Amino acid sequence: MRDLKRLTRPMLRLLGRDDRGVVGILVGVLVGGGVLLGMGALVVDVGQIYAERAQLQSGADAGALAVAKSCVQGYCSPVTAVATAQSYADANANDGASAINLLCGADGLGDCPQSTGQLTDCPGAPAPDANYVDVHTATRTASGSSLLPPVFAKTLLGNQDYNGTTVFACAQAEWGAPKAASGMALTVSACEWDKATNDGILFAQPPPYPPNVIPDASFDQVLKLHTSSAVTSTCPTEPAGSDGPGMFGWTSDPADNCLTGVIGGSYGVKTGIGVPTACKSVLSSAQANRTLVYLPIYTVASGNGQGSGSYTLKGFAAFVITGYSFPGFFASDWLNPANDCSGSDKCINGYFTHGLIPIDQLPNGGTLGGTDLGADIIKLTG
Repeated sequence: MRDLKRLTRPMLRLLGRDDRGVVGILVGVLVGGGVLLGMGALVVDVGQIYAERAQLQSGADAGALAVAKSCVQGYCSPVTAVATAQSYADANANDGASAINLLCGADGLGDCPQSTGQLTDCPGAPAPDANYVDVHTATRTASGSSLLPPVFAKTLLGNQDYNGTTVFACAQAEWGAPKAASGMALTVSACEWDKATNDGILFAQPPPYPPNVIPDASFDQVLKLHTSSAVTSTCPTEPAGSDGPGMFGWTSDPADNCLTGVIGGSYGVKTGIGVPTACKSVLSSAQANRTLVYLPIYTVASGNGQGSGSYTLKGFAAFVITGYSFPGFFASDWLNPANDCSGSDKCINGYFTHGLIPIDQLPNGGTLGGTDLGADIIKLTG
């Protein structure tokens, strides 16, 4: 033992004076043994796989949201859905190429297999009556290969047969009616919505026009506000008291922006029958530009729509304003001028369609679970 200490002591003194030589020796040993090369290959190739998965996940997310949007707008078929998802998946790939391994879901998109529970798989299907789509993406290179080629890994000893790996990702998007939202500060009874849409069967083509075709004039409706002539004589589809003289019109507008927030299923009445100042600009812009507004539809009204009271929400409807008629505030119906109101009638003309409520009108990004009257939201659920 004493001999060993005598032999090592001079070397330790030398190393203590200058450790640069030791680092060089260690690096030389590690390089010669292939350790650093192996570590480099691991870092570079694993990093490439992570980058590939991030691109595939972004593509799956974008594709699922785009397919869900097309389904909301009535263009939900397997062929168009795959084409839509493919375009978004490719756009999110650095080399412009990716694969759609599977697209499935509700609304005729085909049954989805059970979830594997793996990180790269979608979760199980939502509730049986839910509207959703799963988009599964996978590696595809610009040359058409399904393998992500290695950078250094193949050069390592014993790894000559490694040609790469296939990376996977999946996204699930669900669409449907929100439980709460901010709608235009104008409400319509469910009786009127039932009548206008034939109990939710007839909806006009949504804007923009083009590319969509302008709806037939037969879709155009006249909604009379604050008047006994608005009473629906029969309303078998809704509870008693769902419609009545003066029972629909302007609603509470705390921020004075022609929006009424509906949280908890009820919302208030705005007194007076004149068009609120904020709503004049909203009406004018929506009518001129043929853009969507989102109306809260009620089933029960308490109090009097011209003074005080509250409404119980049924759901939100997407509506295109074609014209309006109020004292001193008028725009002729661009779809069916024969529907222009006159005299003392106060009217909003237009038609119900399908649309997506903007995210800024949804508390906390929106919560699914409302009654679907044509105005929906989309959520990534996996």
